[in-house]
Amino acid sequence: MGFKQAGAYIKWANDNDKQACITYKENFAEEHNLIEDDVANLIRVMKSYPEDLFPPDNLKVDILTSGFPCQAFSIAGYQNGFNDARGNHFFETLEFINKLKPKAYLLENVKNLQNHDNKRTFSTIKEYIHDSGYSFIFYVV
Repeated sequence: MGFKQAGAYIKWANDNDKQACITYKENFAEEHNLIEDDVANLIRVMKSYPEDLFPPDNLKVDILTSGFPCQAFSIAGYQNGFNDARGNHFFETLEFINKLKPKAYLLENVKNLQNHDNKRTFSTIKEYIHDSGYSFIFYVV
């Protein structure tokens, strides 16, 4: 919503949670496409048939935003991190970043991500982002 309020043009969104998709459609139904599927499936499609789902004009994005699942890192959960399938969605997000090459990205997660697994998770994320050629600036509320 913040990007929309700032005047950004949103091309598409993705979520696989049925209730989240219902809420999303209530707010953005007429504005852009919502792809209701697991991001890992989109990665497979993007690699195999990029033109089917991602025509060339949709591959050009300035900012990629992602709120990858937080349950694997939250103090309210089991904190299994990258050993939880949901925790690995960060890597799917990174594949999108590497494929789409946006000018900037915004990743959102829970406060505990910074300290999860004695800060190794956060360090891993930072390292992978740097290895992709991007800077890493974080802000914790």
